[in-house]
Amino acid sequence: MKAINSSIGSAGRIGDSIRSDCFAEIKLTTKGGIKINIQSKVGLLYGKSIRKQITDFAKSYNLKNAEITLNDKGALPFVIDARLEAAIKRADNSIEKNFVNKSIKYHNKNQKDRLRRTRLYIPGNEPNYFINAHLHKPDCIILDLEDSVAPTEKDAARLLVRNALLNVNFGSAERMVRINQLPAGLKDLDQITENVQTILVPKCESVEHIKQVDEYFNLIGTNNKQAENIFLIPIIESALGVVNAYEIASASKRICALAIGLEDYTADIGAARTKAGIESLFARCAVINAAKAAGIQTLDSVFPDLNDDEGLAASTTEAKALGFDGKGCIHPKQIKIIHNAFLPTEKEVEYARTIIAAYEDAVKNGSGVISIGSKMIDPPVIKRALKILKVAASSKKRS
Repeated sequence: MKAINSSIGSAGRIGDSIRSDCFAEIKLTTKGGIKINIQSKVGLLYGKSIRKQITDFAKSYNLKNAEITLNDKGALPFVIDARLEAAIKRADNSIEKNFVNKSIKYHNKNQKDRLRRTRLYIPGNEPNYFINAHLHKPDCIILDLEDSVAPTEKDAARLLVRNALLNVNFGSAERMVRINQLPAGLKDLDQITENVQTILVPKCESVEHIKQVDEYFNLIGTNNKQAENIFLIPIIESALGVVNAYEIASASKRICALAIGLEDYTADIGAARTKAGIESLFARCAVINAAKAAGIQTLDSVFPDLNDDEGLAASTTEAKALGFDGKGCIHPKQIKIIHNAFLPTEKEVEYARTIIAAYEDAVKNGSGVISIGSKMIDPPVIKRALKILKVAASSKKRS
């Protein structure tokens, strides 16, 4: 590490309302050895282990002289590590070494067509939301590095998200990260490619955006086998993105779904986003058509009003009718409503079973004609019936 007369770096949050986080400050000095100051709400129970953690951190960076202060609000060890690492790198921006501890090793297998009815957005710089996110049973959990993180906190958030992926059990939820708009998003990828399953690429407007991310994973795949199984979800958020939706959807075999973001889209076309959604109907249908033509799923935008349960249910029912496979969530309370709206009705399930039974009978009898009563059944109808039964079975398993 380069010689420094005196430099200070800090990271994290401080205040009476802060929970499960901490504030770390590191002052690099030329003499005095290592001084550690700890204020912790759990100091009586964990003070010694926190001090040891800070000491181990200092040794890993070969710190000889520094004042390290930690104001702890009940942060878990992986959070403390992330805040200390951000602080030391802000104190000395020449440091590239990562401080990585991990307690979880996932088998990073993922299914391209898995259930994605709900994807819960969690701000990447707020660890108090990480630990219990899976208890709400979303199909996907998104650790967000983009819109929910202030520009000045992007560097600290990516370290926190990296550590969360390595240390938090998110249950059966698909582990997603929304990176920043390219090219800044490539810096995020340097930190979060282990234990992640799917990357969301925001404000995607061209095939070139997907190629940049695809090539990144192809490059690191030789040394990181997990990279072979990471999927991509481009988010269409502009008029140009809508125009290029099919080319984007078919730009890589890694793409498992196409999502739409309506806040940025409506701003781009100069329209106000309304509850009726007339201003975005063309874009939503265009994205659905592009995704289905490319053989992938399509995911609707979030519903922004947390106090309008009826509006959310109606919006999700409409999304399902249009052909969307899932919808974004900005709060856990929205998850159950969305799941219920996407659940096939008993009538749909029963008719799907009838279609599949007719298909199996036709195959058994060697008949090339499949019919129910006077209605002919063709392959797309069979495909839809199979999907309904699959969603019903998966929904029952995850409920």
